Amino acid sequence: MTREEAEEGLEAAGHAEDEAFPLLEAAIACALHDYPFRDAEPVRVLAAKAAARLAERIGSESPDDALTETMGADFGLNGDLMDADDATNTDIIAVASRRRGLSAALAVFYLDAARRAGVRAEGVDFPNHFLLRVETPAGPVALDPFSQGRIVLPSELSRRALLAGLTPHVAHRLDLLMAPVTDRQALIRLQNLLFNRALRKGDYEAAERSAVRRALLDPLDHRPWLDVASAREKQGRLAGAIEALARARIVSGETSDVPPPAIERLRLRLN
Repeated sequence: MTREEAEEGLEAAGHAEDEAFPLLEAAIACALHDYPFRDAEPVRVLAAKAAARLAERIGSESPDDALTETMGADFGLNGDLMDADDATNTDIIAVASRRRGLSAALAVFYLDAARRAGVRAEGVDFPNHFLLRVETPAGPVALDPFSQGRIVLPSELSRRALLAGLTPHVAHRLDLLMAPVTDRQALIRLQNLLFNRALRKGDYEAAERSAVRRALLDPLDHRPWLDVASAREKQGRLAGAIEALARARIVSGETSDVPPPAIERLRLRLN
């Protein structure tokens, strides 16, 4: 798959309804948008096998235990404890090969398997760490994909929230700490992580690519185009930055926070 073909796939995913969002294929397209012309079939094979195994377990185990045992024990998906900043930890193709990654990338396999096997699971945009919410007969439980899917107890959720800087009032509200997000938002969080990492490294081309992916995945949000413009400006691509700002204004419409002077400033530099 070329980068252009990946963008076409992401654009199609962006226009899908949340209930029909193609999480696995969109995650593959994101990976190939960064590094094209790779074989993504191992990702699909792993996902299909995991879903089939989860479906087998569902009859005799609770949903959370079945998901944990399938993904963490049977298929060995786990967090990378040695080098969390390794770029392969956020690339779904590399994660499928290594069986290691960051929680937001590992969660793609958990969520995809859950969807196929009929398990009610959703992502949780927890501070500094992506978690999963799984519905069980006893109520919702939180799983940590980074720790082989182990259950995170309510007391641990509150402790983590306090360490992340949340106020005690919020840190003890499980309804807030376990608020679910859509599959689209889960994948966008992964692209946000890549964007911020690229900025820290001064890799503005990678930052631009991740921002473009966010823009395509959520065509109603103008903010990714602002990040695209910023990344292009840092590369000296002023015409491209102007184009991105213009797209941000089109998407935002009447609520635009893209002041015309910002575009004019770039035009003056271009001339």
